[in-house]
Amino acid sequence: MSDTLARPAAGGSAPPRPNAVVAVLALAGIVVSLMQTLVIPIVPKLPTYLDASPSDATWAVTATLLAAAVATPVVGRLGDMFGKRRMLLLSLVLLVAGSVVCALSESLVPMIVGRTLQGLAAAVVPLGISIMRDELPPERLAGSTALMSASLGVGGALGLPTAAFIADRYDWHVLFWASAALAAAALAAVATVVPESKVRTGGRFDLVGSLGLSAGLVSLLLAVSKGADWGWTSATTLGLFAAAVVVLLSWGAYELRARQPLVDLRTTARRQVLFTNLASVALGFSMFAMSLVLPQLLQLPEQTGYGLGKSMLTVGLVLAPQGLVMMAMSAVSAGITKAKGPKVTLMIGALIVAAGYGLNIVLMSEVWHLVLVSCVIGGGVGFTYGALPALIMGAVPASETAAANSLNALMRSLGTSFASAVSGVILAQMTTDFHGHALTSENGFKVVMAIGAGAALLAFALATFLPRRKAADAQGAPAAAGPDESADESAEALGTAS
Repeated sequence: MSDTLARPAAGGSAPPRPNAVVAVLALAGIVVSLMQTLVIPIVPKLPTYLDASPSDATWAVTATLLAAAVATPVVGRLGDMFGKRRMLLLSLVLLVAGSVVCALSESLVPMIVGRTLQGLAAAVVPLGISIMRDELPPERLAGSTALMSASLGVGGALGLPTAAFIADRYDWHVLFWASAALAAAALAAVATVVPESKVRTGGRFDLVGSLGLSAGLVSLLLAVSKGADWGWTSATTLGLFAAAVVVLLSWGAYELRARQPLVDLRTTARRQVLFTNLASVALGFSMFAMSLVLPQLLQLPEQTGYGLGKSMLTVGLVLAPQGLVMMAMSAVSAGITKAKGPKVTLMIGALIVAAGYGLNIVLMSEVWHLVLVSCVIGGGVGFTYGALPALIMGAVPASETAAANSLNALMRSLGTSFASAVSGVILAQMTTDFHGHALTSENGFKVVMAIGAGAALLAFALATFLPRRKAADAQGAPAAAGPDESADESAEALGTAS
């Protein structure tokens, strides 16, 4: 826990319109999540658009992933120290700037710069959740944070058909001009409606810790995301994995000695925080498998016997209802969290996600099958996304909310990256010949779905180790743990399941 006590921010005031604050923060979350699916319809054409090789063009995606991984924990900590609203506004400014740079791009380098700037805005959702904890009454917190978390899935689901429609009918630069306009609108709304949080830690920023964590994460994610291109046994890939291990271990040792660390590892070792973060990795893995499998099934030729031969626009329309289901389930998730606690909500959500994948293994031959599957999995995701921030906020002090939520968001991103690598290897290895071309076989897709179900069940198993919480804790009340609870709960986690 930070050695610096939380203190009110100067000039802070209570929000006059809580509903408006929640709506604006959720809008900002949706806009940021749109950036994740924005380039999917044009990825196959990026080499032509940017006059680059296919392997180089993938940096337009990889750069966003790396920037988001670096920015999320750093910006979260800065928000706790110097003001969450201030960092939220800065993130949206970077999103606007990155979108404009991409809209003006005609070659690879400016596109990578713009996508990097967009990735630096990834901390908007954890910052928004943290502002809600500081500004909203306790009875509003569970539902509001669930809605804010669901904005990630809503933006991603609605962004794909919108981006596909624009890419099919207009110049590809329009995608980024539209994202710049949306980001600017979100920026203006936040500046007008959202108050500055009163809770800050102050102190000195851990520059060495931020550089160490950034270097470790970049090494790890580069190896994971580019390993298939470079070769999993190549010197570059293995060297990056080794560097990640050495750097992250050294970083952890440094953080344990720092007076004001970037990440308080003693707090993250508490049972509730530790197992929530581990479950988040498993859920991130599970949820991405669907994003990889369903679009390919929909677009493969019908002559394969299992492909449906649909366009990218149809893919977007099939996946769009998932976002609406996710938003609807966020309210149900909040109700269960208030009544039974976020542990129960997380376990229910993980089981629903696993059931969705099981359903997909037997139902994958019609478009409506995949609509049903995506909605079931989306409903489960809505439950889990609502429970995760409640679990984190119920275990950390208010002065560390943004940093803790940002670290949890990072854990989900790591799970997503691992899923991309593992699923990519499976889909590339389990192939069938189709008129001289190797396409992923039906069994390859089923194996990935089975792994997705297994990851969701692993999240369920990890959730059983979470301690039971009262309703007040479930709504994100400040943790009442003493300074020694970290060690006690960590030891208890090894031998006791709730």
